[in-house]
Amino acid sequence: MSAPPSPPRDRAAVLCGLAGWLPSRVVTNQELAGRLDTSDTWIRTRTGIGRRHFAEPGQATSDLAVEAGRRALRSAGVEEVDVVIVATTTPDRSCPATAPLVADRLGLTGAAAFDVGAVCTGFVYGLASAAGLIAAGVAERVLLIGADTYSTIVDPDDRTNAIIFGDGAGAVVLRVGHADEPGAVGHFDLGSDGAGEELIMVAAGGSRQRSTPGPVAPQDHHFAMRGKEVFRHAVTRMTASARATLTLADCKVDDIDRIVPHQANLRILRSVAEDLGLPPERLVTNVESVGNTGAASIPLALADAAAQHTVQAGEHVLLTAFGGGLTWGSCLLTWPALARIDDPHKTWERQEP
Repeated sequence: MSAPPSPPRDRAAVLCGLAGWLPSRVVTNQELAGRLDTSDTWIRTRTGIGRRHFAEPGQATSDLAVEAGRRALRSAGVEEVDVVIVATTTPDRSCPATAPLVADRLGLTGAAAFDVGAVCTGFVYGLASAAGLIAAGVAERVLLIGADTYSTIVDPDDRTNAIIFGDGAGAVVLRVGHADEPGAVGHFDLGSDGAGEELIMVAAGGSRQRSTPGPVAPQDHHFAMRGKEVFRHAVTRMTASARATLTLADCKVDDIDRIVPHQANLRILRSVAEDLGLPPERLVTNVESVGNTGAASIPLALADAAAQHTVQAGEHVLLTAFGGGLTWGSCLLTWPALARIDDPHKTWERQEP
């Protein structure tokens, strides 16, 4: 029996569609300040965040993912894909995965669908997975969605974390193409360190807690993060991963036109850019208006930047992220000319394609 043909060596994933979606409820610093004994000034000084969006009661991660996915498909001008990937820390259920439901609601029944769980690095991990599927000839087109509803796992009375996180979804469509064309997803650097799992975690709800006798503390059901340690790891890991990616691509920092880090908080983002030697004007941020949206943060930041024309076709864009696990990752691409980009801040009212 003869071996099946191998995919062409220059086969690459090319970004051809992009969108973001935010739930309609806007939560300002002033709203949180009265309840958490803090102030708008204190929140902005520590995080750079002025507001964030929360899902409405009964609104789940899949609802946000479907809206972002629908808009990304429209941006790409396609109705079908071979694979749907949802990167999330807040799936609708622990079983089954959220991606098959999202695919079904988008009319993509029959497409392969799975979730990626790498917390705030989830979008970069998902991007690497999608690029690998396309390069291997398994898929021609992939819909990748980063979506999180952190308001469902963060304790609303947690003064440290309640000010940081918001809900949202961002999505991209990738198609098969060539490595030398605009939009081609380039080199990756990915890593993890499980010894740091307790720095960012939800202790209850998994098999570890369920298989352990004894009562569960109420706070164990909520998101917990050791802020000072996470700050140090985030800056160090994202900076090192970004440099490793540039080395793989044989690029210099001066070759980068835009860096889009995971939108953790503004102090972290500025520290990463400074450590890399990138001027502030090359840093893409939207954390001021959406907060930390987990796996959605990078595609939402890209959608914002594209809608506002702050990222241009042909520019070299570096993505870098850090999240629980601990996980981190970076990717380099040349920005394509996209046909349609909706502003995530103006499209939260549902519009049928």
